Formats: sequence, structure tokens, C-alpha cells
Amino acid sequence: MQRFWIIAGFLCAVGLLSAAVWTYGYRQALSQLSEKAEADLELAADRLSTQMQVYQEVAALMADHPALQELETSEQQRAARKVLLDVADKTAAVNVMYLNPEGQVLVAAQPVTQRDMSAHPAFERAMQGALGSAHGVEDASSDRIYSYAAPSFGDLGQIEGALMVLADVQDVEQTWRGSTDAVFFVDTDGVVFISNRSDLLLWRRGQGQQGLMSPEGENVDFASTRIAGYEVWKLNWGRYLPRRALHLTLDLPVIAMTAEMLVDVAPARRLAGLQAAAVAAICFAFGALLFLASERRRTLAEANTVLESRVAQRTRALTAANSALRHEVAERQEAEAALKQAQADLVQAGKLSALGKMSAGISHELNQPLMAIQQFADNGTAFLERGKGQRAGENLGRISDMAARMARIIKNLRAFARNENEPMGRVDLVQVLNTATELTEARLRDENVALEWVPPKTAVYAWGGEVRLVQVFVNLINNAADAMVDRPTRRILVTLSGGKPIRVSVRDTGPGIEDPDRVFEPFYTTKTVGTSEGMGLGLSISYGLVQSFGGDIRGANTDEGAEFTVELEPFEEDEAA
Repeated sequence: MQRFWIIAGFLCAVGLLSAAVWTYGYRQALSQLSEKAEADLELAADRLSTQMQVYQEVAALMADHPALQELETSEQQRAARKVLLDVADKTAAVNVMYLNPEGQVLVAAQPVTQRDMSAHPAFERAMQGALGSAHGVEDASSDRIYSYAAPSFGDLGQIEGALMVLADVQDVEQTWRGSTDAVFFVDTDGVVFISNRSDLLLWRRGQGQQGLMSPEGENVDFASTRIAGYEVWKLNWGRYLPRRALHLTLDLPVIAMTAEMLVDVAPARRLAGLQAAAVAAICFAFGALLFLASERRRTLAEANTVLESRVAQRTRALTAANSALRHEVAERQEAEAALKQAQADLVQAGKLSALGKMSAGISHELNQPLMAIQQFADNGTAFLERGKGQRAGENLGRISDMAARMARIIKNLRAFARNENEPMGRVDLVQVLNTATELTEARLRDENVALEWVPPKTAVYAWGGEVRLVQVFVNLINNAADAMVDRPTRRILVTLSGGKPIRVSVRDTGPGIEDPDRVFEPFYTTKTVGTSEGMGLGLSISYGLVQSFGGDIRGANTDEGAEFTVELEPFEEDEAA
């Protein structure tokens, strides 16, 4: 019964610990997800505001066009219509029209069915001397139209008319409809007027409600909860929308709307579940070891009790067998000592195994700087023997730089162990590639490998971490050299092309990639297993580093060998802010 309660208590403790780990992991994942989603929402909002501002500026600039000031004759009207039609074609506007102060359409780029626009909100605002805007759905075509109206002033400052620009919102949506996350814009009446999910268009938010109602006014499944300060919606609005989503909002007073985004939290829940499962597995393994140890100790204790009882009985009955009994006790003591020694050896073996794993990881991170320091030290000694003190000083300076780099690598390893990263910012890829080629120059020269790398004359700045990017390209160059050990032609071509994204290509003349789908998996290698070159961690670590910068890395086979391409986002000032 006591054993039952101990096991039950242990299971409860593991369950509580796993739940705590899941909660913490879920909140951390939500925090990271929220940071990325906020940036995506701001980008979508800026894109929409910029596109709508084009029509606003067209209305303001064309209001006082000379061709619209005199519309008395049919020839003047045809000329004005030609100007408006040209503006509409170039800006993709639905229609551009000029109205008199009474709201009557004098001339328009396209034929209009309603010539009296005096009740239009945008026109009414323009008649007050300000730029007017409005949006709505046309009854005839069911198109969602956003309108801008700008007043036209006479020589004495009086309002002589207004120019109105009509834009179809659907044309604006086409530029970002393929976005992964659901983005929608709600007007002041609570109507979803713009969205990259057509299922949400014209849904309405009821008064005092957080969720949405269908255009028919029907309530749909919705529930809102707050987790660690973040709003999470639980909904069932169609197969193109997540069941659980992080909800973010951003006010856009310029277009009188509110931008909202729904980000699927399923990846965050899966990550938290994996973390909790890992903790539970470790706890169960530790508990199993403790249980086996306690059972063995209990068995030994029971055996010892039985043995002592038998010894006592034989001592009272057979005093003459005292020496044999002492010999048996001595054997038992030796067995216990041997058992304790075996247990100590197992503990020591476990420590050595853990140390071996840590040494393998650290040696993988520090191997390249140590080789560079050794090379620079040998070069410095040779320069001193030749009396070239200045060149030797340069090598000592490089050794100092490599030592500082090793310190940064160790700092990065320590930060990685604490689930942190080296701060990212602007990195000159030309300097990074120069450093990587310099670190691998000695090895490539010794192995007769030709490295073709022509640095651009201007700097190319990317978003990332300098130390970790050098490590990525050193790994790629070394892997290329390893692949060409038995090849007659050994050549590595490194190219850098700007743009968005920035691409860095490392191509070799080796045998190619045996299994491109598995090349980035941990511990996958075609090298000799058991050596420092055959752990299969280099490309996996490089893949994780590039992904942490928001980039991508892929490998493919070419006619000559293998090619690895690294794509990175260019550095922009708004990212640093």
C-alpha cells in the first residue's frame, strides 16, 4: 500500500511539473509569435495605407487641373473626359469624375448611372473645403468602393466644384491576398470591409462584442481568453481560418479603420507539448532508475536479514563452525564492496559520456578559430625569423581577433544554453565571406583546392549575426572541401548577389548530395562515423542558424557537384528600430 501511494504521488508530481512546463512554454511561444505577428500586421497596414493614399493624392492633385476649369462646350468636356480617362487608366481607379457645387456630375472618365452625388459623404466633406473620403458597397455591382473627393477652388478662394476618385478595394486586395495569416480591416461601423480571406468580407461586429457575425446576422462559434496578456480566440469560421488564433489589432486613423490579424497558435501548442513531453520522459526515466535502485536495496536488505538469522541459529547450535561463519560474512562484505565499486564505475561512466557529448559540441564550435590561431602563430614565427616584425605584429593582431572571436563563440554557446541569442543587426556579408575564406585558406591550400571568390566593391548588408554567419560559411566551405578529397578537380566557387533576398552560393566539384531531403537532419552524414568530421552536425547547426535570422538554406546537385544556397533578408533601418 505504501508503494502504491509513493507511485501515485510521483505521477501527480510529474503531471504538475509537465503542466507547468507546458504553460511556460506556451506563453513563451505566444510571446515570440506575437512579436512576429505585430510586425506582419504593421506591414500589411502600411501596404494598404500606401495604396489608398495614391488615390487620395490623385484627387488632391487633379482637382485644380486646367482642363476641368472650363466645361461649357462639348469639345471642352471631351478634352476633360480624356484627361480623366488617362488618370483612371494609369491609377487603376474605377472612375474619376468632376462635380459642380450642386453635386451634379459634369464629366467622368466612365459612364455613370447616378449623376447626382450631392448626398455622397465624400462630396459633402469636399464642399466644406477639406479632403473627403467614404467607402461602401455599390448596390448594382456589389463592388466595394473607396471614394476620395477634393475641392476645386476658384481665384477668390470659393469652391467651384470637386474631383472624386472611386477605387475598387478588390484590386487593392489582390496584392496581398496570398498571405499566410488572416488579416482583415474593420471600419467604424464594425463591418469587415477589406480582408485577405474572402469568407470574412462584410461580416459585422455586434455592439459590445469581440467576435464577428455573418453578413446574415447569424452568430458563429466564438470564445475569447487572455493568456499571459495575449488575446486568444477560439472559433470555427471555416477551413481557411485557424480554430485557435492569436488576435492582434492596430488602429489606422488615416483610413478610419482598424487592422486585425488572426495567427494560428497550433505550432505554439505543439512546441509546448513537446517540451512538456520531454520533461515528463526525463522524470519517468529518473523515477524508473530510483525505483529499480530502491527495489534492489530492499532485496539486499531482506537477504541480509535472512542471512543474519541463519548465522545466529548456527552460532547457537554449532559453535565449532564459527570460523566458517566468519569466512561467509567476509565473502558477503566483499560482495557488497564489489557492488558499491560497480555502482561507482557506472556513475563515472555516465559522467564521462556526458563530458564526451559536451566536448564534441564545443570542439565543433571552436575547431575553426583554434586552427586559425595555430596558422597565424606559425606564420608569425616565420615572419620573426625573417625579420619582418610588422607582418608578425599583424599576425599577432589576427590571433587577438581570433581569441576575441572564440570568446564571442563561447558567449554564444552559453547564450544558446540559456535559450538566448547573440543580438542581431546589420552585418556586412562581404566582410563575413572574407573572414570565412581567410579561416579556410590554409586548409584549402594544403589540399590543393582552388577557391574562387571575388568580393564586390561595395558592402552588402544583411540582417543577422556576424559570428554565426561566419560559422555557417566556414561549415559550407569545409564540407565542400571534404566532399572533394578523392576528386581530380577540386574547385569551390563562392558568389554573392544582392537583392531581396540576398543570395550566397557555395558550389563545389564533388560527387554531389546523396540524399538532398535529409542533408540538414542532425547526425546525418556520409563521412566516417566516430571521427570528429563525421558527427553530422555541421549542416544541421548551419540550418538552425540561418533560420534564426529569418533566412533559408537549401542544397541541390549541379552538373559539376553540389551547390548550397543561403538566402538572407537585406538590412533595413525600420528592422533595426
